[in-house]
Amino acid sequence: MDRRKQDSPTIDDVAALAGVGRATVSRVLNDKPHVRAEIREAVLSAVRKLDYKVNRQARALANGRDYSLALVFPSSGDAEPNSYYDSGLELGALRATTSVGFRLSTMHVALDTSDDCAGILKAIESEGCGGIVLVPPLSDDVDLVRRIVDQRCPIVCISPGTNEPPIVPSVGIDDERAGFDIGAYVAKLNHERLAYIDAPAGHYSAQRRFNGFLTALGAAGIDTENVRRVRGDFTFRSGTEVADQLLKLDRRPTLIACANDDMAVGAMFAAQKQGLSIPDELSVVGFDDTPISAHIWPPLTTVHQPLRDIGQRATELLIVSMESPDEALASRETIAHRIVIRESAATAPSTSD
Repeated sequence: MDRRKQDSPTIDDVAALAGVGRATVSRVLNDKPHVRAEIREAVLSAVRKLDYKVNRQARALANGRDYSLALVFPSSGDAEPNSYYDSGLELGALRATTSVGFRLSTMHVALDTSDDCAGILKAIESEGCGGIVLVPPLSDDVDLVRRIVDQRCPIVCISPGTNEPPIVPSVGIDDERAGFDIGAYVAKLNHERLAYIDAPAGHYSAQRRFNGFLTALGAAGIDTENVRRVRGDFTFRSGTEVADQLLKLDRRPTLIACANDDMAVGAMFAAQKQGLSIPDELSVVGFDDTPISAHIWPPLTTVHQPLRDIGQRATELLIVSMESPDEALASRETIAHRIVIRESAATAPSTSD
């Protein structure tokens, strides 16, 4: 059996088909000078026919070029990480890197330091990081983005919330529209006492979700001044603690909307500890559609944010920026979201006192 039919083609297969030496193939693939046009075309034609994939890690050793990139997440003191948001983006990024020979690493940057970007700049300068994908709220920091650009390091931002014109490629959902859509769904449930567990201050993509949520309520004739807004930190614990206080109020909310699923699940836990039935006495909605949202009881109504697709597309855009800088456009790319209706939310209880 011809091994080329069952194994991946090698550089020697390309050389044999093109009728040249191995060194000539290497020169063409590395875009070296002093190769005749007809020879270069013969090699490239053989590459196409064999569907030859360059081993970038081997090439990096040969030509000194770096094929590593970093997915950069924020961290904050001792707070637990978001249970799925980070890993969903990472899984998507791995889809984009493993098939083309790039190396992916993750980096966590503390938000409570005097210089959030010191570790990122150090990685670029001393650790040979060839490209950066920034996750919010780091991607909201225009000064940080500019400092990375000044290092001539390719960069892509995930879900930047800033309204400034983009200076690098970015990808994410339309957060304001997503907030509007879940708000429009909530409005149809006719609740009068609403609460919203929001993200920490300064998280601009979450702010856009909240803005969209209020816009939808207002469009439905609901007085948005009556929406009690409190802040969590995207963790289950904060959702539990904040909801526990909300549900002890004399006029407790009958619906709690949350900026992510972890806090929504925490709110459901707090409600169940207080003996409240979901959704008969309290409705809860979340955001992200993380795996736990479908497996808790009752299952959580939420906004599906395609985290793996976002991570994959952001990484694909970064690879384009690394390999073909002239093709990297400073633009925003939007991936579709959708509302996932499950059993955690229902129309308002008949008695609201």
